Amino acid sequence: MGRSETRWIAPEAVTTRPYNKYAISIETLMKFILALAQVNPHVGALAANGQMLLEVARRAQGLGASLVVFPELVLTGYPPEDLLHKPLFLQQLAATEQQIQQELATIGIDVIYGTVRRGVEGLFNAGVFVWAGQEVGFAAKWRLPNYGVFDEQRYFVPGQEVRLFPYRGVKLGITICEDLWHAGDPLARLAAAGATLIINLNASPYHIGKQREREAMVRQRMQEHGLPVLYVNLVGGQDELVFDGGSFATCLKGKNARVEISRSRFCQEDLMLFRVATPSATPVRLQPVAPPPRSVPSEQSVEKEIYRVLCLGLRDYVQKNGFSGVVLGLSGGIDSALTAAICVDTLGAKQVEVLMMPSRYTAVDSLEDAAQQAHTMGFSLVTVGIDSLFEQFRTQLADLFRDIVVTGLDVTDENIQPRIRATLLMAVANKKRKLLITTGNKSEMSVGYATLYGDMAGGYSVLKDVLKGWVYRLAVARNQWAVARGETPPIPQRVLTKAPTAELRPNQKDSDSLPPYPVLDQILELYVEQEKGVQDIVATGLEREVVLRVIEQVDRNEYKRRQSPPGVRITRRAFGKDRRYPLTNGFTESRSTE
Repeated sequence: MGRSETRWIAPEAVTTRPYNKYAISIETLMKFILALAQVNPHVGALAANGQMLLEVARRAQGLGASLVVFPELVLTGYPPEDLLHKPLFLQQLAATEQQIQQELATIGIDVIYGTVRRGVEGLFNAGVFVWAGQEVGFAAKWRLPNYGVFDEQRYFVPGQEVRLFPYRGVKLGITICEDLWHAGDPLARLAAAGATLIINLNASPYHIGKQREREAMVRQRMQEHGLPVLYVNLVGGQDELVFDGGSFATCLKGKNARVEISRSRFCQEDLMLFRVATPSATPVRLQPVAPPPRSVPSEQSVEKEIYRVLCLGLRDYVQKNGFSGVVLGLSGGIDSALTAAICVDTLGAKQVEVLMMPSRYTAVDSLEDAAQQAHTMGFSLVTVGIDSLFEQFRTQLADLFRDIVVTGLDVTDENIQPRIRATLLMAVANKKRKLLITTGNKSEMSVGYATLYGDMAGGYSVLKDVLKGWVYRLAVARNQWAVARGETPPIPQRVLTKAPTAELRPNQKDSDSLPPYPVLDQILELYVEQEKGVQDIVATGLEREVVLRVIEQVDRNEYKRRQSPPGVRITRRAFGKDRRYPLTNGFTESRSTE
């Protein structure tokens, strides 16, 4: 459907035709209930997403809503990526929408939802308005983000037209996600055209502090134009992205025109109802209808916020990909202990299978701590020793290495051990159709302190974007939450206090190869997440030689990270789509500053 072919009902027709359909009075038209539907679609599952939309629409109608609003690209899921290049996908999307609109006519509720529309120049990321079962028009997204995890210019062309949707005394302006993050158009044009309420459809992924950024941005737009905003967001995990929900409504209230915000639940599906009133002497008023208690980032610790996001990302990756559960290795260390806790909290102990694979270098403390956590949390723990397999590998390789003189164990011998463990874990995962979870953290992945095809092997990484310092903070917080509920802390205290070690040789400690984790994390935050150079990092008080060594390790290990599994994104600069560097790369920060 090109722009010239768009089905559009002129405002003068809209004011009479649908009203007759509902046979309601003018007084009633000026007051109605609107629902924000914060839902969790499955990318590519068109029929299932369509049924979800209809079920929520029926529920909203049963609660008295006249209009229900869904997020950006709710039918395709976000991001649909190269599915949009498949003609069959677009054909089935059109067929799904036709069925939805026929059903909406019988339900008796109007709907705004995010989908795809075709114009002369290409595809639009669109917000469609369906009134009385009939599509009366759509608004195309103007601002197409093409940074970080976003790649919309690959798939869409920008909108260039402003359209108002008169509805029961309100003039709705539909914007889509990024449109609202910029001063000026399209919001300025909508305000100039007479819009009285902005509906913003979103697929806004999480990073730490994102909800506060969204609300600050909307406050800024309201100060510029004075229009109340309904902000509806997706919720759920999609590969490395997590959409945290947090949909909200804003309006001006009181003599000082302060911005009042009502929020949906954080990291949960939700349906929030608002009574919309349009008195002639004041702007549109939005009043929540019997709002239930809301859990929002401003009312919880950052640790709780991150923990819930990690759980949501893991849950949806496991369930949407059809796995029966997860498998992971438990070492007795902090990373695997926290990962196991997240897995059990997310999926339940029966869906979590854990292997302890000790060698001659595994401390008794590690065995005891792993057993204690398994007992506390109730998950299955099986012990499979690897010493005999390790010796067989070394024997088979002895002739190949006979001309290489090595005293004791070298890095090759060390790496054989995690590769043996990965083979055992993958065998269990394959046999039982479960997902293998890796347990490495962002600090280790940044500098390559991990074994390719060993502890990096797996299908999903819960802690991939979590620095070591945050691993400790989350583990401590998880224990505190248990104590507050009168439960036994799941992570043994000794795990929180002992020195981190890979236990691949006698008396090994992480500090043998790495700077202290607080120093390492500080450098990584500056270099990886903020793209600071050597001089700026050293200016913070860090030793130059340490900074140069860490940066060299980060640069040298891009090839490892490229082969790591996907994992939950919680920062602005996660490894993956956020940060794309060439594997073959002649530029390094450390050499350029010498």
